[in-house]
Amino acid sequence: MARGIREVVALPDPIGEVLETSQLENGLVITKKRVAMGVIGIIYESRPNVTSDAAALALKSGNAVVLRSGKDAYQTAHAIVTALKKGLETTTIHPEVIQLVEDTSRESSYAMMKAKGYLDLLIPRGGAGLINAVVENAIVPVIETGTGIVHVYVDKDADEDKALAIINNAKTSRPSVCNAMEVLLVHEDKAADFLPRLEKILVAEREESGLEPIQFRLDSKASQFVSGRLAEAQDFDTEFLDYVLAVKVVSSLEEAVAHIEAHSTHHSDAIVTENAEAAAYFTNQVDSAAVYVNASTRFTDGGQFGLGCEMGISTQKLHARGPMGLKELTSYKYVVTGDGQIRE
Repeated sequence: MARGIREVVALPDPIGEVLETSQLENGLVITKKRVAMGVIGIIYESRPNVTSDAAALALKSGNAVVLRSGKDAYQTAHAIVTALKKGLETTTIHPEVIQLVEDTSRESSYAMMKAKGYLDLLIPRGGAGLINAVVENAIVPVIETGTGIVHVYVDKDADEDKALAIINNAKTSRPSVCNAMEVLLVHEDKAADFLPRLEKILVAEREESGLEPIQFRLDSKASQFVSGRLAEAQDFDTEFLDYVLAVKVVSSLEEAVAHIEAHSTHHSDAIVTENAEAAAYFTNQVDSAAVYVNASTRFTDGGQFGLGCEMGISTQKLHARGPMGLKELTSYKYVVTGDGQIRE
């Protein structure tokens, strides 16, 4: 947590940045400048680092922050906020710009959702239940940090060794996070050779090493090549956050993209291919916040993207998309400078 704060401290101050400047024919000079959002509310569950990350990002971007932790992590959140406020006492920033809601009941969350005029922005961090509750009930502007039904598609022109390494990392390094892979799509030309190799790595070798093996949820075609439970329809719409992987064999790149668009939460999706045209089609057609070519989806992270720690990963298109760093917590205003001009 301390390292994350130091990374944010080292980033350039975004406030006051001039985004655009233009001069009209009448002599008016229009400057578009970056400004703070105002007061940002964060409703989150049990990760202690969200407390420090959110506070650091809010302060660096010129905002005040109201933190509402889950009850399981409240004491830790309280200790972190106390330490942060103590640190602010030695600066010109008033410690009260960081607020921690003491009430961890559901009512306090709903109060924040209705706090129009007090909160300029509300960001939920947590599971699908929390996020959906905020999106459906808030009258405060919300940035949705969506769940991750993350796909990797192994194209007919994929390098199998690359694909195996990418899938192993995307699924097993931290299966409980939102950028972890949940669904594998394999081109039918690759399935017979590739899937048994994958089963060896994700099941047999993990068992031999004393690690938890991956449980496959297989469509009818995939079940011809590897062992596992036959998939049910909901398996392709589930964020497992566990050592479970849904697998589907597709007949074409177009079918893979259609499946992703039908089932993805538009968080992170990847293609493994050596075909530049296939990669271009995939990146143009898949409408997700982060689209990967020959790389693990686990890189969808503020720190990995060079943003420092993150406020969350937005799966919407307005006002921010993808990992949210300092700039995503700002707005802008126009400063118009004249010399007595009036509108005719």
